Amino acid sequence: MPFPAFLRRPSLVTQIVIGLVAGTLLALASPRAGAAAGLLGTVFIAALKAVAPVLVLVLVMAAIASHRSGHGTGIRPILGLYLVGTFTAALVAVSASFLFPTTLQLALPEGIELTPPEGIGQVLHTLLMQVFDNPVSALANANYIGLLAWGAGLGLALRHASEGTRAALSDLSAAITWLVRLVIRLAPLGIFGLVAATLAESGLSALLDYARLLAVLLGCMLFMALVGNPLIVFLKTRRNPYPLVLTCLRESGITAFFTRSSAANIPVNLELCRRMELPEETYAVSIPIGATINMAGAAITITVLTMAAVHTLGVPVDLPTALLLSLVATVGACGASGVPGGSLLLVPLACGLFGISTDLAMQVVAIGFIVGVVQDSAETALNSSTDVLFTATGAPAEPRVPPAPVGD
Repeated sequence: MPFPAFLRRPSLVTQIVIGLVAGTLLALASPRAGAAAGLLGTVFIAALKAVAPVLVLVLVMAAIASHRSGHGTGIRPILGLYLVGTFTAALVAVSASFLFPTTLQLALPEGIELTPPEGIGQVLHTLLMQVFDNPVSALANANYIGLLAWGAGLGLALRHASEGTRAALSDLSAAITWLVRLVIRLAPLGIFGLVAATLAESGLSALLDYARLLAVLLGCMLFMALVGNPLIVFLKTRRNPYPLVLTCLRESGITAFFTRSSAANIPVNLELCRRMELPEETYAVSIPIGATINMAGAAITITVLTMAAVHTLGVPVDLPTALLLSLVATVGACGASGVPGGSLLLVPLACGLFGISTDLAMQVVAIGFIVGVVQDSAETALNSSTDVLFTATGAPAEPRVPPAPVGD
C-alpha cells in the first residue's frame, strides 16, 4: 500500500511538527545530546536574523520605488488594525487580571542586570532616535524602525529613477527573497535543535511555581487569538474570519512560537503573504512595520505582570487608572523590541503608574524571565501571526487563504 502524500513528501508545517516531537524525545532521552543539538537552533536563528534586516530594507525600498501613482498601498487601514488590536489586548489583560487576580513572591535573583526605560518620554525618544539611525548601524544592529525609514526614503527617491534602475532593484529583491526561502526550509532542523536544547536546559519544573500567572498570560493570548482578533476581522470584513485566522496561526504562529522573535519571523510572514496573493507593495511594508508596532502579546505581558505586582502590594486600582494602564501598555508594546524578552523591559514603565519602585518592578521582570520559556513563545506567536492576519484583512485585494499543504 502506498504511503499517504503527507508521509511521502511532508509539508513544511508537518516537518516542523516532526522536528518538535523529535527534539522533545531527544531531550527526554538524553539531556546532554539535547543540549548539543541546540547548535542547530542557534544556527537557524542566526541565519534568520542575518537575512531579515537586509530583506526589510530592500523589500520596502523596492516596493515603494516600483509603486505607481494612483495605486494605493492600503497601509493606513492596516496600521489602524494594528493599534486597535494591541489596545484591545491590553483591555483584555486588565479585565482578566481583575477576574483572576494573581500575586507574586517578589525575590530578585542575582545576576540580572537590566536597564528599564525611565518613562514614556524615554520610550518615544528612543523610537525617534531609531528613525534617524545611520543606515549601516541600523543594518548591523537590526534596527527595523531605522531600516523602515531608510527603505521608505530611498524608495521614494528611486521612484524617479530610470526603468533599468528600478528593474535592477526588483531583481535584487527577488534574489534576497530566494535566499530567505532557502533559510526557511531549514526550519524543521532549527526547531528540532531549539526544542531539544530548551527542554534539556530548563525542563518544565521552573514553571510550576507560577502556574496561575502563566495561566492568566496564556489565557489572554488564546482569547485574543481565537476570539478578539477574529471579532476585529469580522467587524472589518463581515465574513467568517476563522479560515484566515487558523491559517495565520498554523503557517506563521508555529514558527514564531519556536523562534521567539517577531523580527526573525518576518521572512516567514512575507512568504505567507505571497502565497495568499496579497499585493507585494502592501505586505512588503506592513509586515516589517507589524513586527515593530503590532504587539498584542507584549501588551498582555506588560499589563498582566504589572497588575500582578499591584495585587501583590495591595495597591488600589480604579477604572480610569486601569484604562490609563491599557493605553501605556499599548504605547510601550509598540516600543518593545522584536527579540526574545523585549516586552519585559517595559514592565517597570507600567509599574511606575502605581508608584511601584524600580527595584520591586525589576523583581517582577525577573519572574517574567522565569515563565518566559512558554510566555515569550506564545507572545511572539500571537504578535507575528496577527501581522499577517491584519495585513490580509486590510489589504486592498482579498486574500486567497491557502489550504493546509500536503507537500512543498
